[in-house]
Amino acid sequence: MTERQIDLAQVDTDGAIREAADAVARTPGLEEAAATGDTRAQLLRKAAMGGGALMGGGLLLGGLSSTALGADTRSSKQDVAILNFALTLEYLEAEFYRQAVAGNALSGEQKTFAEIVAGHEAAHVDFLAKTLGSNAVASPKFDFKGIPTNTNLFIGTALQLEDTGVSAYIGQSYRIRKTAFILVAAQVLAIEARHAAWARSLVPGRLPSEKDEILNGHANMKQVLDVVGSTGFIVT
Repeated sequence: MTERQIDLAQVDTDGAIREAADAVARTPGLEEAAATGDTRAQLLRKAAMGGGALMGGGLLLGGLSSTALGADTRSSKQDVAILNFALTLEYLEAEFYRQAVAGNALSGEQKTFAEIVAGHEAAHVDFLAKTLGSNAVASPKFDFKGIPTNTNLFIGTALQLEDTGVSAYIGQSYRIRKTAFILVAAQVLAIEARHAAWARSLVPGRLPSEKDEILNGHANMKQVLDVVGSTGFIVT
């Protein structure tokens, strides 16, 4: 597989994502404190894992709506950058599972997994896009190189995408300023974590609770972009 890095200019037209990523590098204290056992920092990070289901199990966003969230113009530039970063990852996941379902090549629990997760990811895209309103970035175009319909590669790739998504949400959770946006991220994270556990259970020899070796549970924007960029899935 040919590696191709993400071109940030394609999804970061106003430079907000790059500005936010630079801020991570300048202010690593909270992330480091949480990693070394500071209970207050751990609490801030874990707060993002307390949200309810997002379009899963019959629940609808815990009563939140884009109107209640006070989207676009009232959010800070950093919050918009973070949510657009999340939206771009959700675009990728939603299209990956859409192709898996449309290809009709999977069977058994892999097929069930793809169908259910495809619905969740489409809902995540819709919710984040509505939350961001006119500030939402457009979806890139993707080339998954036939993996969504390859029964030998599908679930392993799905696991990497889900683990990367979880790491990305945890890595940005404490940086969101607007409380309502924290709730948005928390609800999406809750479902992404369940996806990751389910995917891991379908990979032979992996345990549902096993920690991701690549991103070690949380990651900043650059780390996530490096992992996603190395797949070559984003082409324009």
